Amino acid sequence: MELEADVLVVGAGPAGCTTALNLASSMRVLVVDKVSNPGMRIGECLPAAANRLLQDMRLYDSFIAQEHLPYRTMRSAWGGSALLEQDEMRNLDGHGWYLDRQRFDIWLREMAVQRGVAVIDETTVREFGRAGDNKSWCITLERGGRPLMARAKFVVDASGRRAVVGRRLGARYGRRDRLTCGWIYGTDTVPASDQIGGGELHAESEGWWYTSPLPRHGRILAFYTDADLPAARSLRSRQQLLRRAHDYAPLARYLVDCGFQAAEHHGVCAAHSVIQENVVDSAWLAVGDAAMAVDPLSSMGLFNALYTGLSGANAIYRCHASDDNASFENYREQLNSIWRLYTEHLAGCYRLESRWQHLPFWRRRTGVM
Repeated sequence: MELEADVLVVGAGPAGCTTALNLASSMRVLVVDKVSNPGMRIGECLPAAANRLLQDMRLYDSFIAQEHLPYRTMRSAWGGSALLEQDEMRNLDGHGWYLDRQRFDIWLREMAVQRGVAVIDETTVREFGRAGDNKSWCITLERGGRPLMARAKFVVDASGRRAVVGRRLGARYGRRDRLTCGWIYGTDTVPASDQIGGGELHAESEGWWYTSPLPRHGRILAFYTDADLPAARSLRSRQQLLRRAHDYAPLARYLVDCGFQAAEHHGVCAAHSVIQENVVDSAWLAVGDAAMAVDPLSSMGLFNALYTGLSGANAIYRCHASDDNASFENYREQLNSIWRLYTEHLAGCYRLESRWQHLPFWRRRTGVM
Protein backbone atom coordinates (compact mmCIF):
# COMPACT_ATOMS: atom_id res chain seq x y z
CA MET A 1 0.00 0.00 0.00
CA GLU A 2 1.39 3.41 -0.98
CA LEU A 3 0.07 6.69 0.37
CA GLU A 4 0.39 9.81 -1.76
CA ALA A 5 0.39 13.41 -0.58
CA ASP A 6 1.76 16.76 -1.58
CA VAL A 7 3.08 17.33 1.95
CA LEU A 8 4.00 14.78 4.62
CA VAL A 9 4.20 16.24 8.14
CA VAL A 10 6.08 14.22 10.75
CA GLY A 11 4.54 15.07 14.13
CA ALA A 12 0.98 16.04 15.12
CA GLY A 13 1.83 18.51 17.87
CA PRO A 14 0.91 22.21 17.68
CA ALA A 15 3.60 23.05 15.09
CA GLY A 16 2.76 20.11 12.83
CA CYS A 17 -1.01 20.61 12.99
CA THR A 18 -0.67 24.35 12.40
CA THR A 19 1.42 23.71 9.30
CA ALA A 20 -1.01 21.08 8.04
CA LEU A 21 -4.27 22.96 8.55
CA ASN A 22 -2.90 26.02 6.75
CA LEU A 23 -2.03 23.93 3.68
CA ALA A 24 -5.09 21.72 3.54
CA SER A 25 -7.21 24.03 1.37
CA SER A 26 -4.79 23.85 -1.56
CA MET A 27 -2.69 20.71 -1.08
CA ARG A 28 -3.06 17.08 -0.02
CA VAL A 29 -1.56 16.87 3.47
CA LEU A 30 -0.73 13.74 5.46
CA VAL A 31 0.35 13.92 9.12
CA VAL A 32 1.96 10.96 10.86
CA ASP A 33 2.51 10.78 14.61
CA LYS A 34 3.91 8.16 16.96
CA VAL A 35 1.04 8.52 19.46
CA SER A 36 -2.74 8.50 19.10
CA ASN A 37 -3.55 10.85 21.97
CA PRO A 38 -1.26 13.53 23.44
CA GLY A 39 -0.71 12.97 27.14
CA MET A 40 0.11 15.37 29.95
CA ARG A 41 2.70 17.91 28.80
CA ILE A 42 4.22 21.05 30.21
CA GLY A 43 4.08 24.20 28.11
CA GLU A 44 0.73 25.75 28.97
CA CYS A 45 1.36 29.48 28.53
CA LEU A 46 0.14 31.15 25.34
CA PRO A 47 1.16 34.84 25.15
CA ALA A 48 -1.19 37.57 24.02
CA ALA A 49 0.53 37.91 20.63
CA ALA A 50 -0.84 34.47 19.71
CA ASN A 51 -4.37 35.94 19.56
CA ARG A 52 -3.52 37.56 16.23
CA LEU A 53 -2.13 34.30 14.84
CA LEU A 54 -5.29 32.44 15.82
CA GLN A 55 -7.40 35.13 14.18
CA ASP A 56 -5.32 35.02 10.99
CA MET A 57 -5.83 31.26 10.81
CA ARG A 58 -9.59 31.56 11.49
CA LEU A 59 -9.22 29.58 14.69
CA TYR A 60 -9.88 32.21 17.33
CA ASP A 61 -13.62 31.69 17.87
CA SER A 62 -13.19 27.93 18.15
CA PHE A 63 -10.24 28.43 20.51
CA ILE A 64 -12.29 30.70 22.80
CA ALA A 65 -14.96 28.01 23.00
CA GLN A 66 -12.41 25.69 24.65
CA GLU A 67 -12.66 27.81 27.84
CA HIS A 68 -8.98 28.17 28.68
CA LEU A 69 -7.99 30.46 31.56
CA PRO A 70 -7.13 34.13 30.86
CA TYR A 71 -3.54 35.09 31.70
CA ARG A 72 -3.72 38.63 33.08
CA THR A 73 -0.89 38.94 35.60
CA MET A 74 2.44 37.35 36.44
CA ARG A 75 4.41 38.05 39.61
CA SER A 76 8.13 37.43 39.78
CA ALA A 77 10.77 37.35 42.49
CA TRP A 78 13.67 37.89 40.12
CA GLY A 79 16.65 40.13 40.67
CA GLY A 80 15.65 40.93 44.24
CA SER A 81 13.54 39.79 47.14
CA ALA A 82 10.36 41.73 46.30
CA LEU A 83 7.59 40.34 44.12
CA LEU A 84 7.06 42.44 40.99
CA GLU A 85 3.79 42.21 39.05
CA GLN A 86 3.45 42.32 35.28
CA ASP A 87 0.00 43.34 34.05
CA GLU A 88 -0.91 41.67 30.75
CA MET A 89 -3.96 43.92 30.33
CA ARG A 90 -1.61 46.67 29.20
CA ASN A 91 -0.71 44.58 26.16
CA LEU A 92 -2.26 45.86 22.92
CA ASP A 93 -3.16 42.26 22.05
CA GLY A 94 -5.15 41.87 25.28
CA HIS A 95 -4.38 39.04 27.65
CA GLY A 96 -2.72 35.70 27.09
CA TRP A 97 -3.89 32.27 28.19
CA TYR A 98 -3.12 29.49 30.62
CA LEU A 99 -4.04 26.39 28.65
CA ASP A 100 -5.33 22.97 29.40
CA ARG A 101 -2.44 21.78 27.27
CA GLN A 102 -3.75 18.28 26.56
CA ARG A 103 -7.10 19.70 25.48
CA PHE A 104 -5.41 22.35 23.33
CA ASP A 105 -3.33 19.76 21.46
CA ILE A 106 -6.36 17.54 20.82
CA TRP A 107 -8.39 20.53 19.62
CA LEU A 108 -5.71 21.66 17.18
CA ARG A 109 -5.47 18.15 15.74
CA GLU A 110 -9.26 18.03 15.33
CA MET A 111 -9.22 21.39 13.53
CA ALA A 112 -6.63 20.05 11.09
CA VAL A 113 -8.79 17.01 10.36
CA GLN A 114 -11.87 19.22 9.87
CA ARG A 115 -9.99 21.16 7.21
CA GLY A 116 -9.16 18.00 5.30
CA VAL A 117 -5.84 16.82 6.76
CA ALA A 118 -5.30 13.06 6.94
CA VAL A 119 -3.75 11.94 10.25
CA ILE A 120 -2.27 8.50 10.87
CA ASP A 121 -1.49 7.79 14.52
CA GLU A 122 0.82 5.27 16.15
CA THR A 123 3.12 5.47 13.15
CA THR A 124 6.89 5.85 13.06
CA VAL A 125 9.27 6.87 10.27
CA ARG A 126 11.72 4.11 9.37
CA GLU A 127 13.42 5.26 6.17
CA PHE A 128 13.13 8.01 3.62
CA GLY A 129 14.97 9.20 0.57
CA ARG A 130 14.53 10.92 -2.76
CA ALA A 131 12.70 9.13 -5.57
CA GLY A 132 14.49 8.30 -8.79
CA ASP A 133 13.14 11.41 -10.51
CA ASN A 134 14.40 13.51 -7.56
CA LYS A 135 11.04 15.30 -7.50
CA SER A 136 9.51 13.59 -4.50
CA TRP A 137 10.28 11.76 -1.27
CA CYS A 138 9.80 8.04 -0.72
CA ILE A 139 9.13 7.37 2.95
CA THR A 140 8.86 4.02 4.71
CA LEU A 141 6.52 4.14 7.70
CA GLU A 142 5.62 1.49 10.24
CA ARG A 143 2.24 1.07 11.91
CA GLY A 144 1.22 -1.88 14.01
CA GLY A 145 4.35 -3.74 13.00
CA ARG A 146 3.53 -3.42 9.29
CA PRO A 147 5.25 -1.20 6.74
CA LEU A 148 3.52 1.61 4.90
CA MET A 149 5.00 3.40 1.90
CA ALA A 150 4.35 7.09 1.35
CA ARG A 151 5.31 9.49 -1.40
CA ALA A 152 5.28 13.29 -1.02
CA LYS A 153 6.73 16.35 -2.72
CA PHE A 154 7.52 18.13 0.57
CA VAL A 155 8.36 16.85 4.03
CA VAL A 156 7.89 18.89 7.22
CA ASP A 157 9.83 18.00 10.36
CA ALA A 158 7.49 18.76 13.26
CA SER A 159 8.82 16.02 15.52
CA GLY A 160 9.98 18.34 18.31
CA ARG A 161 13.44 18.20 19.81
CA ARG A 162 13.88 14.68 18.42
CA ALA A 163 14.08 16.26 14.93
CA VAL A 164 13.50 12.93 13.19
CA VAL A 165 13.82 14.32 9.67
CA GLY A 166 16.55 16.89 10.24
CA ARG A 167 18.91 14.55 12.06
CA ARG A 168 18.55 11.84 9.41
CA LEU A 169 19.39 14.39 6.75
CA GLY A 170 22.53 15.39 8.64
CA ALA A 171 21.32 18.72 9.98
CA ARG A 172 23.44 20.20 12.77
CA TYR A 173 22.02 21.66 15.97
CA GLY A 174 23.50 24.48 18.02
CA ARG A 175 22.69 23.67 21.65
CA ARG A 176 23.28 26.53 24.10
CA ASP A 177 22.77 24.96 27.53
CA ARG A 178 21.61 21.92 29.51
CA LEU A 179 18.42 23.29 31.00
CA THR A 180 15.99 20.60 32.16
CA CYS A 181 12.64 20.70 33.92
CA GLY A 182 10.78 18.68 36.53
CA TRP A 183 7.05 19.31 36.75
CA ILE A 184 3.96 18.32 38.72
CA TYR A 185 0.30 18.87 37.92
CA GLY A 186 -2.20 19.37 40.69
CA THR A 187 -5.33 21.26 41.73
CA ASP A 188 -6.08 24.38 43.77
CA THR A 189 -8.75 24.34 46.44
CA VAL A 190 -8.90 28.15 46.32
CA PRO A 191 -10.58 29.35 43.06
CA ALA A 192 -8.31 31.33 40.74
CA SER A 193 -10.67 34.33 41.00
CA ASP A 194 -10.00 34.51 44.76
CA GLN A 195 -6.22 34.26 44.50
CA ILE A 196 -3.81 37.18 44.50
CA GLY A 197 -2.29 37.53 41.06
CA GLY A 198 -1.88 34.74 38.51
CA GLY A 199 1.32 32.80 37.98
CA GLU A 200 4.57 33.30 39.87
CA LEU A 201 8.22 33.08 38.87
CA HIS A 202 10.90 32.62 41.55
CA ALA A 203 14.67 32.63 41.07
CA GLU A 204 16.70 30.56 43.52
CA SER A 205 20.35 29.61 43.89
CA GLU A 206 20.37 26.62 41.53
CA GLY A 207 17.69 27.54 39.03
CA TRP A 208 14.17 28.90 38.99
CA TRP A 209 10.58 27.96 39.82
CA TYR A 210 7.43 28.56 37.83
CA THR A 211 3.83 27.96 38.85
CA SER A 212 0.55 29.05 37.32
CA PRO A 213 -3.17 28.32 37.58
CA LEU A 214 -4.83 26.22 34.89
CA PRO A 215 -8.43 25.75 33.73
CA ARG A 216 -10.81 23.84 36.01
CA HIS A 217 -8.86 24.63 39.22
CA GLY A 218 -5.67 23.03 37.93
CA ARG A 219 -2.12 24.15 38.63
CA ILE A 220 1.34 23.44 37.21
CA LEU A 221 4.47 23.55 39.37
CA ALA A 222 7.86 23.33 37.66
CA PHE A 223 11.53 23.68 38.58
CA TYR A 224 14.27 24.42 36.04
CA THR A 225 17.97 23.72 36.49
CA ASP A 226 20.88 22.30 34.48
CA ALA A 227 20.95 18.53 34.00
CA ASP A 228 24.54 18.20 35.24
CA LEU A 229 24.04 20.13 38.50
CA PRO A 230 23.29 18.49 41.88
CA ALA A 231 19.87 20.20 41.95
CA ALA A 232 18.79 18.04 39.00
CA ARG A 233 18.53 15.09 41.37
CA SER A 234 15.43 16.69 42.89
CA LEU A 235 13.65 16.39 39.53
CA ARG A 236 13.69 12.61 39.54
CA SER A 237 10.68 12.00 41.73
CA ARG A 238 7.47 13.74 42.67
CA GLN A 239 8.36 13.54 46.37
CA GLN A 240 11.82 15.11 45.96
CA LEU A 241 10.44 17.92 43.83
CA LEU A 242 7.67 18.71 46.31
CA ARG A 243 10.18 18.65 49.17
CA ARG A 244 12.36 21.17 47.37
CA ALA A 245 9.35 23.43 46.73
CA HIS A 246 8.29 23.25 50.38
CA ASP A 247 11.84 24.10 51.50
CA TYR A 248 11.74 27.34 49.49
CA ALA A 249 9.69 29.53 51.82
CA PRO A 250 8.35 32.23 49.41
CA LEU A 251 7.02 29.62 46.99
CA ALA A 252 5.74 27.36 49.75
CA ARG A 253 3.66 30.20 51.22
CA TYR A 254 2.11 30.95 47.83
CA LEU A 255 1.19 27.30 47.25
CA VAL A 256 -0.45 27.14 50.66
CA ASP A 257 -2.46 30.29 49.87
CA CYS A 258 -3.67 28.62 46.66
CA GLY A 259 -4.56 25.41 48.44
CA PHE A 260 -2.34 23.48 46.03
CA GLN A 261 -2.83 19.71 46.11
CA ALA A 262 -0.27 17.81 44.06
CA ALA A 263 -1.58 15.04 41.80
CA GLU A 264 0.37 11.99 40.67
CA HIS A 265 1.15 13.52 37.27
CA HIS A 266 4.91 14.13 37.37
CA GLY A 267 7.50 14.31 34.62
CA VAL A 268 10.95 15.45 33.54
CA CYS A 269 11.67 17.02 30.15
CA ALA A 270 14.38 18.85 28.24
CA ALA A 271 14.14 22.64 28.24
CA HIS A 272 17.41 23.79 26.65
CA SER A 273 17.74 26.34 23.86
CA VAL A 274 18.73 24.90 20.49
CA ILE A 275 18.53 25.93 16.84
CA GLN A 276 18.91 23.84 13.73
CA GLU A 277 21.61 25.35 11.55
CA ASN A 278 19.72 24.48 8.35
CA VAL A 279 15.97 24.70 8.98
CA VAL A 280 14.96 24.44 5.33
CA ASP A 281 16.11 22.97 2.02
CA SER A 282 14.57 22.68 -1.43
CA ALA A 283 12.03 20.00 -0.45
CA TRP A 284 11.80 20.00 3.34
CA LEU A 285 11.69 22.34 6.30
CA ALA A 286 11.49 22.20 10.08
CA VAL A 287 8.92 23.88 12.31
CA GLY A 288 8.43 24.25 16.05
CA ASP A 289 11.04 22.74 18.34
CA ALA A 290 12.53 20.78 15.44
CA ALA A 291 13.64 24.13 14.03
CA MET A 292 14.18 26.22 17.14
CA ALA A 293 13.53 25.29 20.77
CA VAL A 294 13.46 28.10 23.32
CA ASP A 295 14.02 28.49 27.04
CA PRO A 296 10.64 28.38 28.86
CA LEU A 297 11.65 31.60 30.66
CA SER A 298 10.72 33.35 27.41
CA SER A 299 7.14 31.95 27.51
CA MET A 300 7.43 31.67 23.72
CA GLY A 301 7.47 27.92 23.12
CA LEU A 302 3.86 27.52 21.99
CA PHE A 303 3.91 30.84 20.16
CA ASN A 304 7.00 29.62 18.30
CA ALA A 305 5.12 26.44 17.33
CA LEU A 306 2.16 28.39 15.93
CA TYR A 307 4.27 31.04 14.22
CA THR A 308 6.71 28.68 12.52
CA GLY A 309 3.84 26.38 11.54
CA LEU A 310 2.00 29.25 9.83
CA SER A 311 5.15 30.75 8.31
CA GLY A 312 6.41 27.35 7.13
CA ALA A 313 3.06 26.59 5.51
CA ASN A 314 3.17 29.92 3.67
CA ALA A 315 6.66 29.15 2.38
CA ILE A 316 5.59 25.72 1.10
CA TYR A 317 2.45 27.13 -0.52
CA ARG A 318 4.36 29.86 -2.37
CA CYS A 319 6.97 27.38 -3.54
CA HIS A 320 4.27 24.95 -4.71
CA ALA A 321 2.37 27.71 -6.53
CA SER A 322 5.33 29.27 -8.33
CA ASP A 323 8.03 26.59 -8.20
CA ASP A 324 10.31 29.25 -6.71
CA ASN A 325 12.49 28.41 -3.70
CA ALA A 326 12.89 32.07 -2.70
CA SER A 327 10.13 31.60 -0.13
CA PHE A 328 12.28 28.97 1.61
CA GLU A 329 15.18 31.38 1.88
CA ASN A 330 12.84 34.00 3.36
CA TYR A 331 11.70 31.44 5.93
CA ARG A 332 15.30 30.74 6.89
CA GLU A 333 16.03 34.45 7.31
CA GLN A 334 12.92 34.94 9.47
CA LEU A 335 13.94 32.21 11.89
CA ASN A 336 17.55 33.39 12.06
CA SER A 337 16.35 36.91 12.86
CA ILE A 338 13.98 35.62 15.55
CA TRP A 339 16.78 33.55 17.08
CA ARG A 340 19.12 36.53 17.31
CA LEU A 341 16.51 38.66 19.04
CA TYR A 342 15.53 35.79 21.32
CA THR A 343 19.08 35.09 22.53
CA GLU A 344 19.70 38.78 23.22
CA HIS A 345 16.47 39.10 25.19
CA LEU A 346 17.06 35.88 27.12
CA ALA A 347 20.57 36.92 28.14
CA GLY A 348 19.18 40.24 29.38
CA CYS A 349 16.54 38.46 31.47
CA TYR A 350 19.08 36.21 33.16
CA ARG A 351 21.43 39.14 33.84
CA LEU A 352 18.67 40.82 35.86
CA GLU A 353 19.24 38.23 38.58
CA SER A 354 22.51 39.14 40.37
CA ARG A 355 22.18 37.45 43.76
CA TRP A 356 23.86 34.16 42.79
CA GLN A 357 26.15 35.04 39.90
CA HIS A 358 29.03 33.19 41.59
CA LEU A 359 27.11 29.88 41.43
CA PRO A 360 27.27 27.58 38.36
CA PHE A 361 23.69 27.89 37.07
CA TRP A 362 23.75 31.69 37.02
CA ARG A 363 27.43 32.09 36.12
CA ARG A 364 26.82 30.11 32.91
CA ARG A 365 24.11 32.57 31.87
CA THR A 366 25.62 35.86 32.96
CA GLY A 367 29.23 35.29 31.97
CA VAL A 368 30.45 36.30 35.42
CA MET A 369 33.66 34.45 36.38
